[in-house]
Amino acid sequence: MTAGITIVGLGPGGKDSLPPVNLDILRGADKLFLRTTVHPVVEWIKNQQIGFDSFDLYYESGADFNQIYEAMAGKVLEAAATGPVVYAVPGHPLVAETAVEIILREADRLGINIKIVPAMSFLDAVYAVLRIDPVKGMQVVDGLRLDTQPTNPAVGAVVVQVYSRLVAGDIKLALLELYPAEHQVTLVRGAGVPGEERFETMPLYNIDRVNWIDHLTSLYLPPVAGARKECRFPMDELVNILVRLRSENGCPWDREQNHHTLTRYLVEETYEVLETIQQEDMYKLCEELGDLLLQIVFHAQIARERGYFDINDVVDGVSRKMVRRHPHVFGDLQLESSDEVRATWEKIKQTERGDDAGQNGSILDGVPRGLPALLHAYKIQARAARTGFDWPDYKGALRKLEEELTEWKEALESGNLDQLKQETGDILFAAVNVARQLKIDPELALTATNGKFHRRFRYIENKAAEKGQELNDMTLNEMDFFWEQAKKEEK
Repeated sequence: MTAGITIVGLGPGGKDSLPPVNLDILRGADKLFLRTTVHPVVEWIKNQQIGFDSFDLYYESGADFNQIYEAMAGKVLEAAATGPVVYAVPGHPLVAETAVEIILREADRLGINIKIVPAMSFLDAVYAVLRIDPVKGMQVVDGLRLDTQPTNPAVGAVVVQVYSRLVAGDIKLALLELYPAEHQVTLVRGAGVPGEERFETMPLYNIDRVNWIDHLTSLYLPPVAGARKECRFPMDELVNILVRLRSENGCPWDREQNHHTLTRYLVEETYEVLETIQQEDMYKLCEELGDLLLQIVFHAQIARERGYFDINDVVDGVSRKMVRRHPHVFGDLQLESSDEVRATWEKIKQTERGDDAGQNGSILDGVPRGLPALLHAYKIQARAARTGFDWPDYKGALRKLEEELTEWKEALESGNLDQLKQETGDILFAAVNVARQLKIDPELALTATNGKFHRRFRYIENKAAEKGQELNDMTLNEMDFFWEQAKKEEK
């Protein structure tokens, strides 16, 4: 046997489910580790005069399962430094074997060769006993980690690690938050082990009252009729990553963050999304939307830790809001135009907030003060326009802009800095009003112009580099020449 680690599956239990090639590997092993001897086939292996060490004692010394599996993996990797090692696990090596995951990760990092020799999984035996087809959709979750690996009631699930009535009780409490108490589920014990198979269907609330639960027991949860299916790529993985990063053994930086320290990153990621939209770079947009989603999930995780809400509450809340604000799609209301839709949307928002402007303050109160100045101006002008306080068309707004520009020039000639600042703000506000009348978002328009400036100025820098010049040494006329060239090339 060559140096490295061979990871062997022992099958679901009976000796007949242990492939001959796997048995040959066990017999020929110089150093053989078994994750546990609490498995039906192990007694038979002993009778074959096969010597091995097991990690059963690790379960008694570890503070938690993560620590236990880390210790097991560390021992196997340490032994592999001196010669070939065989590590044997119940079922299939890649099904519900955390220590194997750790070994694979660390072996790759350390340059240790790994060979995986599969066997029948206990899941295959469970599917056979219950006569279910996993291709129709199946979740496999660790009963000890339901807090970070919640199931989706719309899809069938097998819960593993149901090894005692105490654990079954904890699993029941976690599942009752998602499933009806009367939901019919099935406990399966000893699937694939001749003479040991047993299964019983019962209401979910009854699973911890069964006296034959042991280490060979799993729980099957059929889908709940009418439950909503999640997206093809649910956010569970991202949520679990944030849980890990914020945990005691996670990342120090991530653990230190709070809603306030993350604010700058939320703003930055939002603007990076806007930039990629302007660039029409769909590949980069996908990446930037992911970065923005990360910030949302991060905030939700912090709130979850403090007992306020979690990402499921966020998604559920906005889903209900979208249904509620689209009665013309999800209800019987008939709306024909976008203007009617917007008017109905605003009425529903006012009803939700109870902020009738005539009773509880200004119609402008709903516009967040923290918006960028251009966007804030756009929003409050649009709010005021709903009351009729608006120009009939862009021409009146344009005349106001020309008037403000005249006043700005007068302030410039006067040399009064305070007045000049005020008039500068008036010009910008008036320009926003013209843009709004023309149905142009000034924030997006300015973002596009900023991007255009970046491209053209970069063009000047490149041309200067080609000529071996520093920008500081170029005249304004030279730089303007290349600026005009950049404009022509863009067209």
